[in-house]
Amino acid sequence: MKNVSQPLFAEERKKEILDLLEKQNKVFVPDLCDFFNVSPATIRTDLRILDNEGLLKRTHGGAVKLSKATYEPTSDFKLSQKSEEKKKIAEYAIQLIENSDTIALDTGTTTLELAKLLPSKHGLTVITNDIAIATFLEQNSDAKVIMLGGIIRRGFNCTAGSFAAKMMQPFNVDKAFIASNAFSFESGFSTPSTEQAEVKRAMIHSAAKVNMLIDSSKFNCIAFYRFAELEDIDLLITDNLLSSEDRAILNGYQDTLKLAIV
Repeated sequence: MKNVSQPLFAEERKKEILDLLEKQNKVFVPDLCDFFNVSPATIRTDLRILDNEGLLKRTHGGAVKLSKATYEPTSDFKLSQKSEEKKKIAEYAIQLIENSDTIALDTGTTTLELAKLLPSKHGLTVITNDIAIATFLEQNSDAKVIMLGGIIRRGFNCTAGSFAAKMMQPFNVDKAFIASNAFSFESGFSTPSTEQAEVKRAMIHSAAKVNMLIDSSKFNCIAFYRFAELEDIDLLITDNLLSSEDRAILNGYQDTLKLAIV
């Protein structure tokens, strides 16, 4: 981050802050002070104004990019994004599953990649709200598949809402594999859909072990509805494009959280 060559007006500075966030997802007060050659108080004022305007999310020591909280691209679009990273995450996750396990498999393109590897296991019971996952396993594996009912989310190949969440609640599963649209250290794991969040929370509460499958592009982003904190999961699996700063923060949770970078 190079310093600006001359002082900027407040509005110019705030625009520049948003441009920086667009490029790197997060900014820190000390870096912005050096960049603009202004005081921490000035930067904090800028960040507070931008936060109040709904243009970013203030955090301790800086700010993160505020994603379009209620927008979610369709499953077909997400399948084309970060496909290699998702496959690597799935290849790690399959090693955690043993024959005869009972697992909860959340909807998502990363969990779909995991489902494609499940035919190598036998005697599984798989509970899912993902129509594509259930169909694939019914056609290609010997797994017992339990499909959660509920409202079908058009364009997302899954069921969601309170009915699906209540159907999940009586089950006790060995392992849950959960996907997330966004994660920040301040706001936890989040999703644009409140109905989808209900199902994710039910799966987490039903599992002896909770595994979060999330690629690095979802870090330092915030969606509309929070469904879990780091303390709610046992293992976080992500790809090796994760920044060194985020790795260092996650390592600070090593007493309660296992981290796998693939």
